[in-house]
Amino acid sequence: MADYTKYDSRVDSLVIESRTNWDPSVGNLSEEDKLFLAKMVHLSPAKAAKVSYSRSHTGFTREITVTEQDIARIYVEQMHS
Repeated sequence: MADYTKYDSRVDSLVIESRTNWDPSVGNLSEEDKLFLAKMVHLSPAKAAKVSYSRSHTGFTREITVTEQDIARIYVEQMHS
């Protein structure tokens, strides 16, 4: 049986819905920051520190919990682009 608690490109190709959770360590973020970070983390799910998938009737739901590590990576990538 597949492990749905880490990135899997085959499973990710079947994602029909995505969800974003926030690790308590990230603290309070503005809604604007949350929207930006959620968009960026879902653009590169293979780089997310915590990703999981759950089955649905027609595919999978990707759920990413954004961590401090993800935020640091995203901002470094933005600075170098």
